[in-house]
Amino acid sequence: MDVEKLKAILEALKGTDVTRLTWAAGEESLDLRLGHPPAAPALTQAMPMAAPHPASAPQPAPAPVSSPAAVIAAAAKAESDKKSFTINSPFVGTFYRSVSPDSPSFVDIGQTVKKGQVLCIVEAMKLMNEIEADQPGRLVEALVENGSPVEYGEALFRFEPV
Repeated sequence: MDVEKLKAILEALKGTDVTRLTWAAGEESLDLRLGHPPAAPALTQAMPMAAPHPASAPQPAPAPVSSPAAVIAAAAKAESDKKSFTINSPFVGTFYRSVSPDSPSFVDIGQTVKKGQVLCIVEAMKLMNEIEADQPGRLVEALVENGSPVEYGEALFRFEPV
C-alpha cells in the first residue's frame, strides 16, 4: 500500500465516529484502530512548555503525535501478517453462536467455512442479524462469549485462510 492511499484513508476517517477499520483487497490488508493507544511504542513529538502565567487558565498537555514512519510500519506489519483474519461485528448488539440455546453452534473451532456461510447472529434492536463469512477460512478462535454484548467493529472470530 502506498503512503498516499494511507493518507487518503486517514483523512477520510477524520471527524467520523469510526474507531476501527479492517480492509483487504487482493494481497493488501489494513487494520486501523483510531482513538486507542498503539500496540507498539510510537514516536512522540515533545513540545516545550512555557511557564504558566498566573492570570491564564491551565492548558491541557499536548497529545502524543505518531510519526508517519510509525503508521507506515504498522501498516507494513498488518500487510505481512497474512496468517489470520478476523470477522468483526457490523453493529452494536448481543452476540449468539447459535439460533437457540439448545441448537448447535453455527461454526466450531477447527471447522472450515465457505464464503457466505453463517457464523453467528448479532441481535440489534430486536432484529436477529446473521453474520456471514466474507472469505473462506478455518476457525482458529472465537473471541466473544455467547450472549455477550458486542460493539461496532469488535472482532468476533479469528480465522486462518484456506
